Amino acid sequence: VQLQASGGGLVQPGGSLRLSCLASGSISSINVMGWYRQAPGKQRELVATIFSGGTTNYADSVKGRFTISRDAAKNTLYLQMNRLKPEDTAVYYCNLRQYGREYWGQGTLVTVSS
Repeated sequence: VQLQASGGGLVQPGGSLRLSCLASGSISSINVMGWYRQAPGKQRELVATIFSGGTTNYADSVKGRFTISRDAAKNTLYLQMNRLKPEDTAVYYCNLRQYGREYWGQGTLVTVSS
């Protein structure tokens, strides 16, 4: 299994970005995918997860601003990020868990700055 994240970049506070993560390889129809982030000098933290059945979970810090979704036919995970704040600046990683194993993408940098 390989995960390829994209869509990061520089955006002004209040702006929007959409991250994508393409999963390839042997992908189970039953799994959970998610986005995590790691800011400089901080530990990696959960941003949002989505189960194959559609149930979602968000960190309190992004609720109401970020939306996680997935396109099963394309094996692609998305993160729509609106009303971005400087504290959202981090490297964002996509994650997939299935059959008791965990996989990580390479990360994409999101910088929120004026």
